[in-house]
Amino acid sequence: MANPHKTRGTAWESAIRDFLNRFLGLVDETGALRDPMSGDNIRRAAQEGARDVGDIHAAPFIIEAKDVASRAVPTWLRQAEVEAVHAGFPHGVVVHKTRRAPVHAGRVHFTVRTWTRVRLALGHTSRNTAELYGCTFTVRGLDTDRWYVSMSLWDFASLLADYRAHSGVARALR
Repeated sequence: MANPHKTRGTAWESAIRDFLNRFLGLVDETGALRDPMSGDNIRRAAQEGARDVGDIHAAPFIIEAKDVASRAVPTWLRQAEVEAVHAGFPHGVVVHKTRRAPVHAGRVHFTVRTWTRVRLALGHTSRNTAELYGCTFTVRGLDTDRWYVSMSLWDFASLLADYRAHSGVARALR
């Protein structure tokens, strides 16, 4: 019998991938990729030995998907950033499933450092980025390594589309 935790995690990864591909218009009405060879496609990564490269590749982001009840966001973010380096991508984020809610309600978490790099690449101020993408901020004590920024997966999909349009990064990765 398959591991139920692995099965649930795989289903969450697939749901994220499918939502982002639909949102970005990368699939046709049947759900098939319009261009299977495109670097723009969101894909689940094949695990490659000891150097984990993240769960989902959504250039220029590596996504670490979490479908668990108890949260450990700062730890997950450190993991996502290491995996982004392994995969050769500039940004690592975490998508945590929101219980009893549609996939687009999942919460995407960024380190403050990653969020700052992304908003600067888009040419936005902190306030403007927070308003455009529905960002919330979690500040835990004086240790800034435990601070993070969150938004819904829906808002992340909009940010991803804007980032790609602004920087042309996905096309450069082809």
